Amino acid sequence: MPVSKVVAAAVQAAPVFLDRDATVDKAARLTKEAASNGAGLVVFPEAFVPAYPDWVWRTIPWSDRAWYERLYDQGVEVPGPATEALGAAAREASTYLSIGVNERDGGTLYNTLLYFAPDGSLLGTHRKLMPTGAERLVWGQGDGSGLAVFDTPFGRLGGLTCWENYMPLARAALYAQGVDVYLAPTWDNSDVWVPTLRHIAKEGRVHVIGVTCCIRGSDVPRHLPRAEELYGGDDDWMARGNTTICGPDGDILAGPLEAAEGIVYAELDADHARKIRRQFDPTGHYSRSEILRLVVDREARPAAVYAEGAPDPIPTLSSMTDRAPGDRRGPMAWRPASNSRPPS
Repeated sequence: MPVSKVVAAAVQAAPVFLDRDATVDKAARLTKEAASNGAGLVVFPEAFVPAYPDWVWRTIPWSDRAWYERLYDQGVEVPGPATEALGAAAREASTYLSIGVNERDGGTLYNTLLYFAPDGSLLGTHRKLMPTGAERLVWGQGDGSGLAVFDTPFGRLGGLTCWENYMPLARAALYAQGVDVYLAPTWDNSDVWVPTLRHIAKEGRVHVIGVTCCIRGSDVPRHLPRAEELYGGDDDWMARGNTTICGPDGDILAGPLEAAEGIVYAELDADHARKIRRQFDPTGHYSRSEILRLVVDREARPAAVYAEGAPDPIPTLSSMTDRAPGDRRGPMAWRPASNSRPPS
């Protein structure tokens, strides 16, 4: 399919720390600003709503109960009011929008990347496959169902979060789906991150948008327990930002932006990216699939799968009382399905 060019906007900003609704409002304002400057794609950092749990790197493991409980309370349900508000922002701005959130699903939080279409619909989600180090005390692991790309007028859109981008097979899974615009939201502020973005761009012959928060210790509300002990002022950088947009030749198109909030813009041309794969197509003529081949399990992995026709596992008043004489089944009677998928 023919593709058009698009102006991408990478938003480097600080969330309103551990305040979901205020952070969503800020994201909506910045999305509107980016769209007014011609952006057709707006990208926010990793775990932007309501904040990246930076304290896990500053505290003794499991000593952060009050901080975690605040994060959980301010988590984003998908779908839910926050996703409705973010979808409305994308619709009002008539732009594609991608934003990282702390997704709350039952008793677990996930580091999730959301994708919205210009009509406000949620295109899909990607849960981080492997939280890094202390992050594992906060987030669960995603599964292969989120390793997806999405067709847009400006090419195929997809991405990985932070150090997932150091997982060669995860990158290959996106390359194999023909990704043209590759998102890499992150918390990484190291001096090797921008070279990583350039490497991915050159390796995949894709446009890469790396976007990072810009947040200081002074952005942490002092009413949180031990906030004064854990965080300093303006000189205490949690993330200085290094937001960068790279072209499919590995060149830097815009950025890096450091130590300041702002929006980085660049025009992306997926048609150019596809044509220069003539030299190197990592999952095409350069893949040698008769020697090396990747197998990707894209099936969702829920904790339980219910057989079609089985009783509802959540008891209701009628399920507990409407029993035929002699029926000794409890209200939770059900059987796990073997080799079956969740009913659609």
